Amino acid sequence: MNFTQFHNGNNMPSVGLGVFRVENNDTAKDAVKHAIQSGYRSIDAAFIYGNETKVGEGIAEGIKAENISRDDLFITSKLWLDDYGKNNVKEAYEKSLNLLGLDYLDLYLMHWPGTDADLMLNTWEGLEALYNQQLVKNIGVSNFNIDHLDILLNKATVKPVLNQVEFHPYLTQTELRNYLNKHEIKMESWSPLMNAEILQDEVVNNIATEINKSPAQVIIRWNIDHDVITIPKSVTPSRIEENYDVFNFSLNEAQMQQLDALNQNKRIGPNPAEFNG
Repeated sequence: MNFTQFHNGNNMPSVGLGVFRVENNDTAKDAVKHAIQSGYRSIDAAFIYGNETKVGEGIAEGIKAENISRDDLFITSKLWLDDYGKNNVKEAYEKSLNLLGLDYLDLYLMHWPGTDADLMLNTWEGLEALYNQQLVKNIGVSNFNIDHLDILLNKATVKPVLNQVEFHPYLTQTELRNYLNKHEIKMESWSPLMNAEILQDEVVNNIATEINKSPAQVIIRWNIDHDVITIPKSVTPSRIEENYDVFNFSLNEAQMQQLDALNQNKRIGPNPAEFNG
């Protein structure tokens, strides 16, 4: 297992399981449990996904099945826009903890910047309070552009450890990645496989054939080799295993360049500059 170190000295696994668009039923529970049994130690949840109850059950069953402790896992959740505002943060955090059946989170993120800069800053103060009270191990943001980060870093007393954004070979976010590197903030990619769209790409498939790996493994390794944490989603046991079997090879410079050259600045998700829930 690979780890990435944050600027505060804490570590996070470089590959985790995403659970976006997974129903709040045994499918979610079983996927999370199977991921933990397959070696995953990072699970990425969010209140708005509506499945934290079953994700929590999967965490509990995975811990029991693997005979590990809660501290061996890295669990993320996210604060939704409806709960923004400094005075709402702690209650929303506790709501996710209760649903997940946990005592703490390893990482809590603002899910989107929103379109109100003052509200964004006020909300971040609430996350800082959680962190300063040692109720959460790390705090970060999601879907923040450079403009949002400039505003935040100008006022923040605790710097986010991470920015979770859309990132794949069709959206390489070079300027944002360079900015985050400069500020020692890690990048994490959601939906790295573009809901399987990128897996049809000819270049991706040619590289997969060259190195005898699957297209999904190529993309996940491309993330790792760019020092980007990633959370591919799957509920299929064999794919969950495949997506984690990426630590025994790397891509060479030519392959990385071929994948980087696929950039179209194409998003499958909303534009962070405009999205407000």
